[in-house]
Amino acid sequence: MTDETRDLAATSRRGFLKSAAATAGTAALFSAVKAAFPGGAFAAGAGPEVTGTKLGFIALTDAAPLIVAKEKGLFAKYGLPDMEIVKQASWGATRDNLVLGTEGGGIDGAHILTPMPYLISAGKVTQNGQPLKMAIVARLNLDAQGISVASSYADLKVGVDAGALKEAFAKKKAEGTPAKVAMTFPGGTHDLWLRYWLAAGGIDPDKDVETIVVPPPQMVANMKVGTMDAFCVGEPWNAQLVNQGIGYTAANTAEIWARHPEKSLGLRADFVEKNPKATQAILLAVMEAQMWADDMANREELAGIVAKRAWFNVPAKDIVGRLQGRYDYGNGKVVEASPHFMKFWRDDASFPFKSHDAWFLAEDVRWGKFEPETDIAALVGEVNRADLWREAAKTLGVAAPASDSRGVETFFDGKTFDPADPRKYLESLEIRRVG
Repeated sequence: MTDETRDLAATSRRGFLKSAAATAGTAALFSAVKAAFPGGAFAAGAGPEVTGTKLGFIALTDAAPLIVAKEKGLFAKYGLPDMEIVKQASWGATRDNLVLGTEGGGIDGAHILTPMPYLISAGKVTQNGQPLKMAIVARLNLDAQGISVASSYADLKVGVDAGALKEAFAKKKAEGTPAKVAMTFPGGTHDLWLRYWLAAGGIDPDKDVETIVVPPPQMVANMKVGTMDAFCVGEPWNAQLVNQGIGYTAANTAEIWARHPEKSLGLRADFVEKNPKATQAILLAVMEAQMWADDMANREELAGIVAKRAWFNVPAKDIVGRLQGRYDYGNGKVVEASPHFMKFWRDDASFPFKSHDAWFLAEDVRWGKFEPETDIAALVGEVNRADLWREAAKTLGVAAPASDSRGVETFFDGKTFDPADPRKYLESLEIRRVG
């Protein structure tokens, strides 16, 4: 039983939201921050090299730390009053604007799919294969993405076992109209969750279905007009699909891998190199925002903040339920106190474990995004800047994990990933593109 399950079993949902222990823990962290910075983050004349920059975000609940840091004045608190958090139309647009950088009218960092900084750094997804060195400086959240299925498959009651769709998808392919499954960016987290789920159910994501790319805010509209049969995306779009009666949630991705990493805070490496103090200031603001967002007593206010027109422009009701652990899957399954709600701080959610990045890279090797001979450890060492997170944690007076690895991870189908031996993991998978 996980720590989350114990907490949730011990109290009612309402009691959990008002948990004195959680509130006291957050208050203690904020007290430590105030003690460290009674008059601001930096002494006079020793502040960040810049007063701000532009960070991109996609309208997904896991962008909340950046939005909260802006709305609550935390960037300003740490010497960055001119920070801009800029909405991006898609992950492709995020990539393009990162390549431009602020000097070219783009952005210097972003709320981003964890594999993207690696794909961009290696020139796998950039124009003419030109690499742009990136740095992952923090994780933004754990858990709570969703895999949703169209209501036309309601009778199959598809859940975490995608095998229920195998026959239906085979029939569509035989008729010349293969099922379409959507994700948000090739090689990104949603692509990998969807592929893992399908493959574990015996469905080859490259041969048995047609995989398409759809920006997160367009998922529900596309499902409504019948463009796809299933999709994987972050919230609030799975909840909105259910609220509109268009489809249902087959699985919360945390049911595939409990306490799994999701989005990251990625920065251009040249920005980090030129602006080490500003990088630390960004980290301090975002980490404090994560502490605030993780307090269940703040979740209703959080939903109201990100729902605003300037941010997501969606009804708060499409956001708040799942933020609080209240999951209506839309297929008759309702969980009032799910342990799989989104985590922003607890369970080391903010720390960018290098072992987790190794899994994402191994999966991208599995599906042909990286060559089989890719030196995963070396690439992680170049991009993952857990050292900068540790420096910020020391400044804040909060504990950092003892290791950059969380060790062996176990998935819902019994597969295990040892970050020390990605090859063994890949060889254990029946459906894959590598030999």
